[in-house]
Amino acid sequence: MPLNITRLNVSIGQRDGDVTSIGSAFLDPLVRGEVTSITKKAPEPQDTHVETLRQVLEVFREPAILLSPDYRILAANGAYQRVYGTDRDGSGRTCFEASHGFRRPCDEAGESCPLRAALGSGHRERVLHVHHTEAGREHVDVELLPIRGEGGEIRYLIERLHHMPVSTPQAGSGGLVGRSKAFNAMLGLISRVAPSNASALLLGESGTGKELIARAIHEASPRQQLPFVPVECSGLTETLFESELFGHERGAFTGATSAKAGLVEAAAGGTLFLDEVGDIPLSQQVKLLRLLETHAYRRVGGVESRRADFRLVCATHRDLESMVRAGDFREDLYYRINTFPIEVPPLRERPEDIPLLVEALSERLDLAVPPRLEDEALKILGQYPFPGNVRELRNILERAALLADGEAIRPEHLPDRVREGGRAGGGEAGGLDGLLHPQSLRPLEEIEREYLRHAAAVYPGDRRALAKTLGISERSLYRRLRQLEGEGGEGH
Repeated sequence: MPLNITRLNVSIGQRDGDVTSIGSAFLDPLVRGEVTSITKKAPEPQDTHVETLRQVLEVFREPAILLSPDYRILAANGAYQRVYGTDRDGSGRTCFEASHGFRRPCDEAGESCPLRAALGSGHRERVLHVHHTEAGREHVDVELLPIRGEGGEIRYLIERLHHMPVSTPQAGSGGLVGRSKAFNAMLGLISRVAPSNASALLLGESGTGKELIARAIHEASPRQQLPFVPVECSGLTETLFESELFGHERGAFTGATSAKAGLVEAAAGGTLFLDEVGDIPLSQQVKLLRLLETHAYRRVGGVESRRADFRLVCATHRDLESMVRAGDFREDLYYRINTFPIEVPPLRERPEDIPLLVEALSERLDLAVPPRLEDEALKILGQYPFPGNVRELRNILERAALLADGEAIRPEHLPDRVREGGRAGGGEAGGLDGLLHPQSLRPLEEIEREYLRHAAAVYPGDRRALAKTLGISERSLYRRLRQLEGEGGEGH
């Protein structure tokens, strides 16, 4: 059944807030209007519709394509042609061929497929992917918008691609680095909250790079040209908190020989980042809450009320919910800052990112000769749990590079705790995560041996209970463990 369109009168909202109007076609937050019908007159109406929709694509500043439900690219705007090296018709490729170099759809290659999801839900779908572009691999926020025919069936889909300059799935000069599932899930949340003015709360262990993530949110927001002001809350005493945050007037207290603007004032129009917000003294939390509720403050010793205009991002390694239950953190403040929580994964949950992080950090270290790791040293790093996360990885690399004197980093250049942790982990990079999500396919027999070694090391019960949990007999378990011990002995 053909798609009948009387006129094109579409209002399309751009990410920077501008709106361009060229007609009426789709009912959607990004493309608003209605599809109306007329009698078919053109000899090939589908081609006419494609040409009409091709004009819609050119309204987008970002790469955009028109797709058929069977993944074929029917039209591509100029931005897509430049980024992905296609012609106006997508060079006859499917979306998964152009974006990923896949031979099969994303959902058949282990990725989530927004086109498949849009066909199933009938609504707009979004997902974060790693695409292969003319500039290399890039993180891309993909939006799929279904277009229906007069009978209600989905006839076409518009795919809109927002490339994220604040991150990279390959080693680069700066920004967030990673391409693991855990990293991409976090990045997908960043891409959703950054364009808004909502408060974000970063939850994660020390050393995971929460300030870098806060800065990425700022740089992907409409406030990116204005200040990003970090505040280390754990370093502020009760007496300093109010003065540092709100500023003070001359003579407000002993030593205040001149007026001073506070950090809230310094962040005017931009982003205020409160790092380790869980360390703010309970007595001072009410003052922060008042600031967030009223958007107004006074300098210490002042009477003039000042207007606060900033976007708030907070971070903590603490369990704020437990602190609320214990009475150590105000419940009303918790709900005020917890508008959009983002879990920052520890490094042990993204082991496949370790080789990429090693390359990126090696480029960023201030060393005359960038460090280079032997394969065995890299393997050991992949098996270490990194309690200090990315910060610890950076320190390990810098120390090892100094010990290597410009030569390749070998296992003996790594700290004892790292080598011992690597031997305990066993297997491919990342221990168990490396088994479940290996960087390359491996023999099943090898995977089974490593999983059994892992199970025997971490299982809290006795061998009989372990055998029952694994679904094998106790005799089989003992036989396999003896084989593992024999293999271990051969290596000495």
